[in-house]
Amino acid sequence: MSLPLDYETLRLIWWALLGVLLIGFALTDGFDLGTMALLPFIARTDEERRMVINSVGATWEGNQVWFILGGGAIFAAWPFVYAVSFSGFYLAMFLVLSALILRPVAFKYRSKRDDPAWRARWDWALFVGGFVPALVFGVAVGNVLLGAPFRLDSDLRPFYEGSLLGLFTPFTLLTGLLSVAMLALHGAGWLALKAGGVVLDRARRLGQIAAVAAIALFVLGGLMVAFTGMGFRIDGAADPNGPSNPHYLKAVAAAGAWLDNYSRYPWMVLAPVLGLFGPLLALVGIRGRRDALVFAGSSAANVGIIATVGLSMFPFILPSAIDPASSLTVWTASSSHLTLFIMLLVTLVFLPIVLAYTAWAYRVMFGRVTAEEVRLNPDFY
Repeated sequence: MSLPLDYETLRLIWWALLGVLLIGFALTDGFDLGTMALLPFIARTDEERRMVINSVGATWEGNQVWFILGGGAIFAAWPFVYAVSFSGFYLAMFLVLSALILRPVAFKYRSKRDDPAWRARWDWALFVGGFVPALVFGVAVGNVLLGAPFRLDSDLRPFYEGSLLGLFTPFTLLTGLLSVAMLALHGAGWLALKAGGVVLDRARRLGQIAAVAAIALFVLGGLMVAFTGMGFRIDGAADPNGPSNPHYLKAVAAAGAWLDNYSRYPWMVLAPVLGLFGPLLALVGIRGRRDALVFAGSSAANVGIIATVGLSMFPFILPSAIDPASSLTVWTASSSHLTLFIMLLVTLVFLPIVLAYTAWAYRVMFGRVTAEEVRLNPDFY
């Protein structure tokens, strides 16, 4: 059966779509996570905390769709990546999911009792539900850049040889803190649009700290990538239309290889530039009290930082630190040609619907949450 798109094109499209879904998750549910990570530091009274919580109360459930779509895309389009990452990083994934499950429970139960101690416990649960996923997602990205400790045998069965504590190294903790700073800035940007009064003032102050931290950590992380010997490259020519067999290409560890793409494709430098420009734009917005600019800057930071990782690693998706020959790439870890094509047709139908509905929902629910509203509205959290 002849398909209108060749295998290489479909693989590139699905690699790009995976990036779009991850960025979509960071742009939407990312400000939910960031807002909850800021909750103990930005709101001091019950009324202020209710303002912060209700700033995301109308949208957080829908925002999680992007996380589900990302996991589904990995499962269907990149089965080798799904098999290795979701089994090897099982405990880390369990930690993230536990925190994400704790978050909706806290949303629902916090307002059930008008007791300060009861509500304080659930407020800290909301903090955990925001901070832990933000940190672990960043640690995971750091481990992907370093290479995961897995290997594939001759039958392509994955064997993971790492541990949960082994995921936390100086570099991965740096990337974890960068993730927290990036999403905290995004949360502050969201509160700049949605909150008022002293909550808004504190969001601006903490947003400045998060922006400076994001810039510093991004630069430091880039220097570590460039000068500490990490990176992988393909040894020999790659066949973008070749079979999906990770052993088909020979990958090797190579110091500084994550910078190779910037000499081949100079336009890729736009990603790290955007990653640095975004927090700077947010700082300008905070100083000038231009709240829309703060959120635009935090959004740009998310796009630039995530795109930098993906573009730097291309065509690698999940390299192996202990057996580079088992590394998973765009050309060797995808589903079949026909599967990718059918999935693309489905995506072309449903993704615009998701985007249109999301845009409509945000438009309908746009506006600041005020202290008077949370005081008078019993349906608020």
